[in-house]
Amino acid sequence: MAIEASGAANELVQVVSLLAAGVVAVPLFKRLGLGSVLGYLVAGLAIGPFGVGLFTDAHAILHVAELGVVMFLFIIGLEMEPSRLWGMRREIFGLGLAQVGACIAALTLVGVAMGFPVVVAFVAGTGFVLTSTAIVMQLLEERGSLSTPKGQRIVAILLLEDLAIVPLLAAVALLAPGGAETSGTERAIAVAIALVSIAALVAAGRWLLNPLFRLLAAAKAREVMTAAALLVVLGSALAMQLGGLSMAMGAFLAGVLLSESSFRHQLEADVEPFRGILLGLFFLGVGMSLDLAVIAANWGLILMSVAAYMAVKSLVIYGVARALRTKHAEALERTALMAQGGEFAFVLYAAAASAGIIDGTTNAILTATVILSMAITPLTVIAFDRLGPKATASTDGVEAPEDLVGSALIIGFGRFGQIVSQPLISRGCSVSIIDTNADNIRLAEGFGFKVYYGDGARLDILRAAGAATARAILICIDDRAMAKRIAELAKAEFPLVPVLARARDREHAVELIEAGVAYQMRETLESAFALGEQALVTIGADPDAAGEIMAEVRRRDAERLDLQVVGGLYAGRELIRGNASMPTHGHG
Repeated sequence: MAIEASGAANELVQVVSLLAAGVVAVPLFKRLGLGSVLGYLVAGLAIGPFGVGLFTDAHAILHVAELGVVMFLFIIGLEMEPSRLWGMRREIFGLGLAQVGACIAALTLVGVAMGFPVVVAFVAGTGFVLTSTAIVMQLLEERGSLSTPKGQRIVAILLLEDLAIVPLLAAVALLAPGGAETSGTERAIAVAIALVSIAALVAAGRWLLNPLFRLLAAAKAREVMTAAALLVVLGSALAMQLGGLSMAMGAFLAGVLLSESSFRHQLEADVEPFRGILLGLFFLGVGMSLDLAVIAANWGLILMSVAAYMAVKSLVIYGVARALRTKHAEALERTALMAQGGEFAFVLYAAAASAGIIDGTTNAILTATVILSMAITPLTVIAFDRLGPKATASTDGVEAPEDLVGSALIIGFGRFGQIVSQPLISRGCSVSIIDTNADNIRLAEGFGFKVYYGDGARLDILRAAGAATARAILICIDDRAMAKRIAELAKAEFPLVPVLARARDREHAVELIEAGVAYQMRETLESAFALGEQALVTIGADPDAAGEIMAEVRRRDAERLDLQVVGGLYAGRELIRGNASMPTHGHG
């Protein structure tokens, strides 16, 4: 009993250490601007066999943690409706095939140049071609780029790489000693099994899953719905694995099939907590797998391999992107995100080792090379963000202002500026509008608005936009520092023109008042007041009494703002307050 208790306590220590490593490292690394992925990798190295030694078998954890990647792809699949996926077919089979094919050829040559036999060089290079889906997806999600067009192009390439693992594993079997003796019948059977697995999963997704979830929803057992969600993810992954395909591909396909289901959001909510924990566990396992003994014994070869493979893969990714007319900034960003090897390389190298193509030492060196490249990736992305070119929107089809004349000049035509313009236009006022977002300008023109491209912080643009003759300048941008700069410039150069500005919060309102604006409004103030007044009426207050209460709230808010403003700025306040038809300066 004592031995059993000791073993259970040791397992609990390992579980606690895993959780503690993630809880401590990830917030710290994110605070330092290094990202959560690098935090997990370093934490895994710290508690693994070559750190404090709390774990001796990192691969056992990786086998469990790979389910995190599976669930991640299931959730991505839920966001991909079949029509949307069909719309990406050119990116998947065009861009994806071009990048994968070019990278395989180039990286095979790198292996040959490093002294590997041709077959070993092919396996080594091919494994490095398979980008880490887990790392890239996580970085895209953290950067908010997953649903953008450039993010979707990267997703398309990753999907093609996931599909490529099947023929690549078949190639490894064919290249193995004696592999050429494999009969065509056996290969045909393997392909048939894979196709039957896909067909069975598609059929189950179309005709079985929705009735199943309707039945479970009628039972009103929440825990059963969660179990069913996990069953769908893991069952589809198992079906694909048994068919010789990747588990991640099966989960993704199941997600796509359920993307148009009425239970989609419930499934996503049920799977998300498991996905987050297991994906973090996957990165911890990768960190633990970094064999420092192998690196120490072969550090020169490994470092040279990492540098050579990442450099050549980067050049090929950038070259393919530019050849397909991708902009320079996007091509560089794709290169920074995808220059590493990935988790499927471990599968390919293990298969090659089992088939006798590579020996144990070569497998360890190649695995260490891939893991180091994965660990470096967050740093390369940080370097790109800080040193790389900033993406700029195309200004094709937009005009700069020139000798405009209007009763009002509106700077910024986002959601706030669009609403502000409506009463002016309804009154028949002539309005000049400038914005620095070319996409907003083109969108506005589709609705009949004429918006010019121009930076309100430049004096020449303000003059060209008619600031000198306008009866009011309205600053409607959401960048607080830029709004203050424009206000100071406008008051210095056009002191007789009233400036009205949008404020982010109370502190920003004070800054704008100090800059000399005639009127400012906190962007959430009036909507919050209106909602508060409606809440009073909803819970039973008399409408007149609710109005009086809100008037008192407004008065107290204005007085608090008075106290925060430097003395002397509100010399004319009482005169303004005395005119009931005018908005009070401080009510912003």
